[in-house]
Amino acid sequence: MIYTDAIRRSIKFSVKTHEVYQKQKRKGKDVAYITHPLTVGIILTRAGADEEVIVAGILHDTIEDSVPEKKVTVEMLTERFGTKVADLVSDVTEHDRTLSWEDRKREALEHIAHFSHESLLIKSADILSNGTELVDDFARHGEAAFGHFHASKEKTLGNQLRVIEALLGRWPESPLADDLRNLERDLRRIEG
Repeated sequence: MIYTDAIRRSIKFSVKTHEVYQKQKRKGKDVAYITHPLTVGIILTRAGADEEVIVAGILHDTIEDSVPEKKVTVEMLTERFGTKVADLVSDVTEHDRTLSWEDRKREALEHIAHFSHESLLIKSADILSNGTELVDDFARHGEAAFGHFHASKEKTLGNQLRVIEALLGRWPESPLADDLRNLERDLRRIEG
């Protein structure tokens, strides 16, 4: 079976979290946020990831982005999808949203040093989805593409480039390594 029950349920759960409960949109666009976790799931599928990694990729932002009255927790994901999926989602989650942007990104970057290959794959698919969308937005809108971020163009690009460097440093043979290198090249062109 390819379209498994777990994948179907993860899509439904992610849709509820991002679309039904908050009508979340992509930064600065009238595009449903759910397109991002679904893109991550497609990238992971193409990279040959197993079902639990694909499910975790589809769910990767549910803890971080859930609203307080419908808060998604590691325990909730464990109950519905199992310990491995919940742990993978937890790995790639920024848990303390009260920290400054710089501190959250620094912590997330430092955490990559402890990732399993499966967590590295999810984070790689996440950065590929976000980064390529940013490259496309920049091609379409120029500098205005950075107007919707919580940090400057320099900080946003610098963070993405450091994450790519950390991912490649931890797993140079990743099935997504060539894609990450291509994204790095494209981001450096924007950087100027």
